[in-house]
Amino acid sequence: MMKKMESRKQEKNIAESGYHSHEEACGCSHSCHGGVCSHHQEKDYHEAHQENDFHEAHEGKDCLEQDHREHKYHKHQQHEHGHGEACSCGHEHHHSHGEVCDCGHRQEDTSCTESHTMPAGVMQKTYILENLGCANCAAKMERKINNLPEVEAAVITFATKKLVVASWHQENLLPVLQKICASVESEVVVVSQEEKKISGKEKISFFMANRKDILTIGAGAVLFAAGIVLENISGGAEISLIAETAVFIAAYLILGLEIVWKAVKNLLNGHIFDENFLMSAATIAAFAIGDFAEAVGVMLFYRVGEFFENAAVERSRSQIMEAVDMRPEVVNVIRGGEPEEIPAEEAVPGDIILIRPGDRIPLDGRVLEGESRIDTSPVTGEPVPVRVSPGEEVVSGCVNEQGVLKVEVWKALNESMVTRILDSVEHAAASKPKIDKFITRFARIYTPIVVGAAVLTAVLPSLVTGNWNHWIYTAITFLVISCPCALVLSVPLAFFSGIGAGSRKGILFKGGIAIEALKGIKAVVMDKTGTITKGNFAVHKVVAAGSLTKKQILTIAADCELDSTHPIGCSIVQEARAQELELVRAQETEEISGKGIRAVFPEGTVLCGNCALMEMYHVDMSRYKRADYGTEVLIAVDGMLEGYLNIADILKEDAKSSVAQMKQQGLVTAMLTGDAKDSAAAVAEETGIDEVYAQLLPQEKLEHLQKIRQKRGAVMFVGDGINDAPVLAGADVGAAMGSGADAAIEAADVVFMTSALQAIPDSVNIARMTGRIAVQNVVFALIIKLLVMVLGFAGYANMWLAVFADTGVAMLCVLNSIRILWKK
Repeated sequence: MMKKMESRKQEKNIAESGYHSHEEACGCSHSCHGGVCSHHQEKDYHEAHQENDFHEAHEGKDCLEQDHREHKYHKHQQHEHGHGEACSCGHEHHHSHGEVCDCGHRQEDTSCTESHTMPAGVMQKTYILENLGCANCAAKMERKINNLPEVEAAVITFATKKLVVASWHQENLLPVLQKICASVESEVVVVSQEEKKISGKEKISFFMANRKDILTIGAGAVLFAAGIVLENISGGAEISLIAETAVFIAAYLILGLEIVWKAVKNLLNGHIFDENFLMSAATIAAFAIGDFAEAVGVMLFYRVGEFFENAAVERSRSQIMEAVDMRPEVVNVIRGGEPEEIPAEEAVPGDIILIRPGDRIPLDGRVLEGESRIDTSPVTGEPVPVRVSPGEEVVSGCVNEQGVLKVEVWKALNESMVTRILDSVEHAAASKPKIDKFITRFARIYTPIVVGAAVLTAVLPSLVTGNWNHWIYTAITFLVISCPCALVLSVPLAFFSGIGAGSRKGILFKGGIAIEALKGIKAVVMDKTGTITKGNFAVHKVVAAGSLTKKQILTIAADCELDSTHPIGCSIVQEARAQELELVRAQETEEISGKGIRAVFPEGTVLCGNCALMEMYHVDMSRYKRADYGTEVLIAVDGMLEGYLNIADILKEDAKSSVAQMKQQGLVTAMLTGDAKDSAAAVAEETGIDEVYAQLLPQEKLEHLQKIRQKRGAVMFVGDGINDAPVLAGADVGAAMGSGADAAIEAADVVFMTSALQAIPDSVNIARMTGRIAVQNVVFALIIKLLVMVLGFAGYANMWLAVFADTGVAMLCVLNSIRILWKK
């Protein structure tokens, strides 16, 4: 017996075969004329004219002249429209497209210094910003680099320390970038990504990586303690006071000299309101009013807080990247019959690699020898292991659980799935949501306002009361609080954590904008075939209506369909072989266009087809009862109806439970499909979907989507076909199944690497939690800062509390952000 045909083969037949003998056999609800299904012709037309259709849909003067596949159907990148407002792309938009104008900037930002997008066609280069430690400084660097005349656009992603620059003059740009970055944060070193890769991956211990800061803080802490002891035992003696002052000055120089020197250099470069200047001004002012211990203690607390904040940021970065970076360092290539360990990047297509039990599959390829079970959850999020055997494809990142496999490499490391996932996460991190852009702009005005309030607090009350020391001390607490790092840092890290958490479940967000839009959706609209159902036809039921048994009816039908290449015919043969039925070919077969097959056997003449075929040969249909769902193939022997088979697309196992979860999330569910109304209604009833719209052409799907949006609010559309691309682009959030067509994946904001419907409620949960955490961070930071300012003005807060409101709050926001990674 032959093996059961693979679902992939059936899908291929669906796409390629328009020829079959049953009017309803294709399951697409379209009639077939001359043996050719008009629905399949239409599908082929969409495949052949995908690019042409797209250009027609997006014809207009405001659209950027660039490769449409690169700019994702203008989705969330090139336009901004209000609800119900039409754009020049040719169709109505009911949502914001990233709030970017034709120059790549937000429309409402007349200065055009924010939100730069990467223009197509311009050479892009990626740099690593080593020693980048300040999120607010990163925002300043990005603004200055974007102001360079030779730079088309630049984006700095603080979470990954990456700078992507689009420019026609990359060869002379590195020194300029280094000068700009060093002028903002002096320790930053700009290195091209290629140089960083060549430099190696050696791991450094935590102490060695931070030995300078640890030794500085340790020495400063010892001297600070010594100063406190001298202060308490001096008794007012002059010599003791001199010694005490000398110890505090020495401690301050050890702890604060680097900070003060940075502040001076930044002042010379025109940067006034950075954290170094603010801390220097505050502590020097404390020295001026005689609070030596306070000045040193605050600088010590600041250095400790900054150290732990940086450690927390680095740890969160590494946790997120470790979760998604599954690239192997080495692979075992078989040469001369023996495995040889070589660097993964040196493996080329055609190499044979050995994968032992417990190993992660390093590169995409095809199994040559061995059988095993593969854990695909690191890539797709699917928890059930998949069995593989020779001839089947395996993708990198999955884990080999059982047998030894020999795999032929199909793709080099830089093209394999593990690299694509990593690149997707890093590129997504560079796409900044609206709240991130807002906080960046807010920080630019927040710090000058607080510094201004500090100056007024130092001067005005002092002129009235004459108590200069008290009000100057209050003012310098304001200076410490005015640093915006906690605000600027917390939002991008929260979204980066959300992107990392999604990738661990096989959900690839194409940026913070996608997460931000997803958390606000009110309805989920889904395609049927390939999304709710598997897209694989199977024999659902066999009905005996005469003297023959169900097995005999299935056998006769399979005998007639033995040479069929259509999915319906293949599914009948597949079911018969699965039941180990003995099949024989007919002595004579005749295909009757659009109706079915007439076959002659020694036992009699068999009709296998639809109702039209039975009526053509005047077969009595009184015993036939039409089913509500699926396609039916009728069997008649010598003019008598003996039974029929119901063939239906198979529902995904998690369809019903996933729809139930969406409803628990308060989402309205709807289905748009080109299939027959009866089939669509049956699927909706079985899964619990709220609204059903059937027998739709691609353009009609978009019209119904817009109606649902007007009625329900923001909409997420989930599909996998080429003809789903316009609907994906037109939705507030478009999500594509990773097994779907490339056009759908390109047009989508979110890609589900697994075909499971469970990814939909999972993605909504991640998006909502990410949004909540980002808002929590901003509100928490602002409330604490405002509270300390009020307490300071009332005389109840000191500089120690002010430092906590700066570095302490930043560290807590970082820790809060990475909670998303560990939530079940």
